[in-house]
Amino acid sequence: MKKVDDFINNWVETDSKTKQAFIEIYGHLKKLEDISFDFKARPKVSFSLRPRHNSQKKRSLFAMVDVIDDDPKDRWLSICFYGEMITDPDEAGDLIPEGLLGEDGYCFDLYEYNNAELEYLKQRLTQAHKNARE
Repeated sequence: MKKVDDFINNWVETDSKTKQAFIEIYGHLKKLEDISFDFKARPKVSFSLRPRHNSQKKRSLFAMVDVIDDDPKDRWLSICFYGEMITDPDEAGDLIPEGLLGEDGYCFDLYEYNNAELEYLKQRLTQAHKNARE
């Protein structure tokens, strides 16, 4: 998706390597079947990647991958899911009442690159994608 690619190409990586984390999450999402993306850019607030399973009927997305841009020199990621679409066996996410487009959701914040946390998030993304078909 050109908007996302342009965003990535203009993002200057920092020591936290959140750009690399976002690239890996985006790459994982692109491998999932029957998916489309929406990208909402709100500079100095957030850049929001919103994947959607093409057979979803109830909602416009199954996850929200936000790049929080309150400090462009130190961006961080917030990945959110609808509460009933994922499990969180490690209890790593925060329950946010009405936090995902007015519905209860789980959000996982990533302030720096961490391979174990990324793998956990990719598992949640795959799970939400699968559950979005239903």
